[in-house]
Amino acid sequence: MAARDATFTWTPSPGQLERANVVRLAQTLGCSDYAALHRLSVEEPDRFWRSVVDDLELQLASPWRRVRDDSRGIEWTTWFEGARLNVATACVHAWAERTPDAVAAIFCGEDRTRDEWTFAELSLHVAKLAQGLADLGVAAGDRIAVYLPMCPEAAIASYACAHLGAIQVPIFSGFGATAVAQRLQDSGAKVVITADWSYRRGKRTPMRETIEDALREAPSVEYVAEWRREDRTWSVPLGDGSLPALEVAAEQPLLLAYTSGTTGRPKGALHVHGGFLLSIAREAAYQSDIQAGDRVLFATDMGWIMGPWTVVGTGALGAAVVYMEGAPDWPDDRLWRLVEEERVTMLGVSPTLIRALIPKGEPTADLSSLRAITTTGEPWNAGPYDWLDEHAAGNGRIPIVNISGGTEVGACFLSVTPMAPTKPCSLGFPALGQAMDVYSPAGEPLRGEVGELVCTRAWPGMTRGIWGDDARYLETYWSRFPGVWTHGDWASVDEDGYWSLHGRSDDTLNIAGKRIGPAELESAALDHPGVAEAAAVGIPHEVKGEVAWLFCALKPGAEAEADAVRAVVAAALGKAFAPERVLFVSALPKTRSAKIVRRAVRATALGKDPGDLSTLENPDALKEIANVV
Repeated sequence: MAARDATFTWTPSPGQLERANVVRLAQTLGCSDYAALHRLSVEEPDRFWRSVVDDLELQLASPWRRVRDDSRGIEWTTWFEGARLNVATACVHAWAERTPDAVAAIFCGEDRTRDEWTFAELSLHVAKLAQGLADLGVAAGDRIAVYLPMCPEAAIASYACAHLGAIQVPIFSGFGATAVAQRLQDSGAKVVITADWSYRRGKRTPMRETIEDALREAPSVEYVAEWRREDRTWSVPLGDGSLPALEVAAEQPLLLAYTSGTTGRPKGALHVHGGFLLSIAREAAYQSDIQAGDRVLFATDMGWIMGPWTVVGTGALGAAVVYMEGAPDWPDDRLWRLVEEERVTMLGVSPTLIRALIPKGEPTADLSSLRAITTTGEPWNAGPYDWLDEHAAGNGRIPIVNISGGTEVGACFLSVTPMAPTKPCSLGFPALGQAMDVYSPAGEPLRGEVGELVCTRAWPGMTRGIWGDDARYLETYWSRFPGVWTHGDWASVDEDGYWSLHGRSDDTLNIAGKRIGPAELESAALDHPGVAEAAAVGIPHEVKGEVAWLFCALKPGAEAEADAVRAVVAAALGKAFAPERVLFVSALPKTRSAKIVRRAVRATALGKDPGDLSTLENPDALKEIANVV
């Protein structure tokens, strides 16, 4: 291999450019480079999105008459008026007709169990479960919670909901009962689809038990459909597979994906059939370069947006998903071994996972099948990025496709493209169809400086609001700069036009790539009988990126039981969210209105200037925090 330009990690070869999906699309639209293609995608959305449908042969029952309608304001823009479709049809049933014998799903159990399904088989499973749910009374618009490990049955459940026009509510399989109950309550879920148990790090993790605990606080749930892990059967009667998928309008709700804010109450981002399908298919095809017949393994969970991303994006393109049950780093080389054994062509990872894998040693598996590695979840730092490039991407043999968006975005805002060289740790450029900018506090575009990441035009994949709370949606994303989406990330653009992110600009914690509001952690800690008040803050961590520290004020006479508080939080939210440290103080810094000032707590814990303390009623509380750290 020729020596690389030190500025870039990867530069596309002529062969890679020739076979790239995005190059084919650019040629069809008469665009000579990515910048021209991006400009067209923003300025001519009708032409662009029709070309995407044609290029990827996405099956729509009828085309749209108008590409978008922003008559209610940019915040409530709708897309693809007049189009009718179904995500299950586009991702499974259409491929069952085109390539019935092609592999669609592969299950890799942590106990070395392996199964695979063709598109014809997967389509039949989806239709059978959809009929079973319909027999329980599930209809279009009903909310169906999906609490399953990463397995083909999770995809079958997801597609079965779409098949019926029901709204799926995927829930992170590592959540405890309290967190599950909150999401069941907020969504008003009618049915829960779960497993009796799954494997995690060599042990059986109960799931049905967690659901039973959560149901005590979720009266809307009428039925539980259980997937039995041992014999891979369902607890509910299935249909014969003859029920056709419902043709729905493009704006029919598809997915209610929960993310966390800073108020303690999870917020449900609503996505729809048309916008989600086209946005995710565009992303999987033109950024990760997934093609029919490929094999995709993403180390994720259906409860995070990359789970639905994988299921919808891979299915829409006629590729196979490798479903990895359990932990990607247990046993040590499992992730790399699966790439070799299943001949994975696109691997999805997070920076946190790579940092955790580095101490376990260099991969010894054959990774030559990989054509791309897609990464997301948090910003990269140089050491782990370079390690991934050297030991998995072949020192620039294949691209590391770094992308960033979010649960509410329904795809990504920024992405590396196969059409241009990549810079280490950079996110490349704005994704196709995304009108991105970096703003100063005054709302003016910035270059060469860090500012707020914003989007200045509507896009098909954006959430149609926060479930049941329009005011919160407008306040969270549209209030900072009127008519402009503010995402809550710090970003910058360098002299070559390459974009980078620099962490969250809001108060949300990002623990191992999973976002959670500090108030959720604090609320869980208050379940301990000795805790009177709590403040959760994010602290940088070498491996995990960020961990939670919990500062607790105790009730009179209570004992400082750090392990007990950690256990209470883990039981409520899941082990992944247990605080790294629990520290006890006599009081927390508050304003006169009794609001705990987390920024001051975090700054003091890090030994930094806490800034303006004029609103604090008890600034001396910070001295005690500094002493216990």
